[in-house]
Amino acid sequence: MLTIWLNRMVKRKIESSAQDKIVCAARNVFLAKGLAGARMQDIADEAGINKALLHYYFRSKDKLFEMIFRELSQRFIPRINEIFESDLSLFEKIETFCGAYIDKIIENPFMPLFVLNEVNKQPSHFIKKIWGGKKPKIEKLIAQIKMETKKGNIKPVHPLHLIMNMMSLCIFPFVAKPMLQMVAGVSDTQFKLLMEERKKEVPKFIIDSIKK
Repeated sequence: MLTIWLNRMVKRKIESSAQDKIVCAARNVFLAKGLAGARMQDIADEAGINKALLHYYFRSKDKLFEMIFRELSQRFIPRINEIFESDLSLFEKIETFCGAYIDKIIENPFMPLFVLNEVNKQPSHFIKKIWGGKKPKIEKLIAQIKMETKKGNIKPVHPLHLIMNMMSLCIFPFVAKPMLQMVAGVSDTQFKLLMEERKKEVPKFIIDSIKK
């Protein structure tokens, strides 16, 4: 019995190591080529395994991508909740949120397009699947925006419009990157520098638009 148990433990450890290796390789390939451009053979080559073994663990690149994205989302949502539920001032929350959000997309630039595609296909199913029944807690932020408006500290603004502005100004450049590069002749390096600048430019633009 002990031998059987030990063999099972060794097998699980080997399988876990192999899966971790595949997931790491897949992240690199998706980062370089995106979901559409990546092939299972690319991931197998990056992981240093044959394609048959890759298919043994993951049936398709979509399933693999979905798992990676779900892990990223479930790690990032607690950070968003931490910002929104903190005791920071409204302006500090805007600055912190924009910086954290842009940082996360710089690390994982495939996220915005994947979200847009999947949400359009099956919105409720996608949200439940990716967020695992959880969602960002925006209630305290909404109440804070209403309170600052009531006190006359900021111009009247619908809380959801402000939240949408924060998100869209962070996300849109990554979605429009190919167009921006073609029209403005921006290289990958220049684009990344622009995104780093946006961590300050976006919150400043939003805060200037609402402060009195």
